[in-house]
Amino acid sequence: MKFTATQIASILEGDVVGNPNAEVYKLSKIEEGSEGSLTFLANPKYNNYIYSTNASIAIVNKTFIPEFDLSVTLIKVEDAYKSFSKLLEYYNQVKLMKSGIEQPTVISDEVTYGDGLYLGSFSYIGKNVKIGTNVKIYPNSFIGDNVTIGDNCIFFAGVRIYSESEIGNNCTIHSGTIIGSDGFGFAPKPDGTYDKVPQIGNVIIEDNVEIGSCSTIDRATLGSTIIRKGVKLDNQIQVAHNVEIGENTVIAAQTGIAGSTKIGKNCLIGGQVGIAGHLVIGDGVRIQAQSGIGKNLKEGETVQGSPAFNYGDFSKSYVHFKNLPKLINDLEQIKKDIK
Repeated sequence: MKFTATQIASILEGDVVGNPNAEVYKLSKIEEGSEGSLTFLANPKYNNYIYSTNASIAIVNKTFIPEFDLSVTLIKVEDAYKSFSKLLEYYNQVKLMKSGIEQPTVISDEVTYGDGLYLGSFSYIGKNVKIGTNVKIYPNSFIGDNVTIGDNCIFFAGVRIYSESEIGNNCTIHSGTIIGSDGFGFAPKPDGTYDKVPQIGNVIIEDNVEIGSCSTIDRATLGSTIIRKGVKLDNQIQVAHNVEIGENTVIAAQTGIAGSTKIGKNCLIGGQVGIAGHLVIGDGVRIQAQSGIGKNLKEGETVQGSPAFNYGDFSKSYVHFKNLPKLINDLEQIKKDIK
């Protein structure tokens, strides 16, 4: 899909300086620009690249005044960075603007869906599924029986939604993620083997949630595993059965949350964090990367370490830890002097 400088300027409410008919069909960094690409200049540190770039169009601030002749067409705007971000969002919307049902697909009995559905090939929709308007389900996806999906959701290729799951409006789930698989529940027997505990609950994902690739959210043993409004989960995250994650909490990649833990709203959790089961994490808690959480955390706490403790204390302790070899040498020297 190609866009002219005039069309882009219209979207951004900018002014064209150069060829209004210049066309672009791809995006690039300014230092890597090539013919047919669109780039932007917002940081003065990169000013020199505007004179050598091979990009066809560059978005710049209105305050930018070139010192030398330019071959690139400029679109002048109030804020080049914000305008480029706006254009990325627009481009993404256009790219994802698919509709219709590709073949082969399987749509089971009593499925209902709204206008604007896109269902990619080799997808399966189970019985009694309810799908809202403007939902995009990309190829090789699985939607189990009795699933409910709200409006304006996007499920990228290879998403698996197990039966009974409930997903709200404006949710995005990336490729390879599994929603509603069995919780990890087994009862030990006297002979050392295990009986599986049936997992008969479900998963509820509220509005405006985004879940990265290859994450897993387990169904509850009883009741629901709940992801509240506005939660953002990175790639490769494990959320166990009966966990609840509060509104607008953000969790980075490779974090694991054990069963029945309740996490508050507006928390920030770094990558590779491990959180034990049956804990309560208060609102606004911040957990630094690679921390191990084995106890409840109060509202507003910031912790680090494994086991994790107060972030300020951790930083002070780490200074001493780094100096431990020197301190030991000093101690050995003192012992020798005393002898």
